Amino acid sequence: MASITLSEFRARQSDYIAAAQREPVEITSRGVGRRAVVVSPDFFDRALQALEDQADIRAADAARNEAEPRVAHSDVMAEFGL
Repeated sequence: MASITLSEFRARQSDYIAAAQREPVEITSRGVGRRAVVVSPDFFDRALQALEDQADIRAADAARNEAEPRVAHSDVMAEFGL
């Protein structure tokens, strides 16, 4: 991952946005450290999807471990008249 200062980013924004299409670009600031990371839209979409997938996996795991009795699919269908 490339790492640049905020002042470098300000001076050459378009260059660093282009670089972010290939790899994330970390923007740092004196005294603060990491301020931001610029990534491509594709990288962002894949990261967001991975986070959503992990949340779904955790929710499914929690549902499987619930102590309440399970309801058969046919019972749910019958309840809704399907």
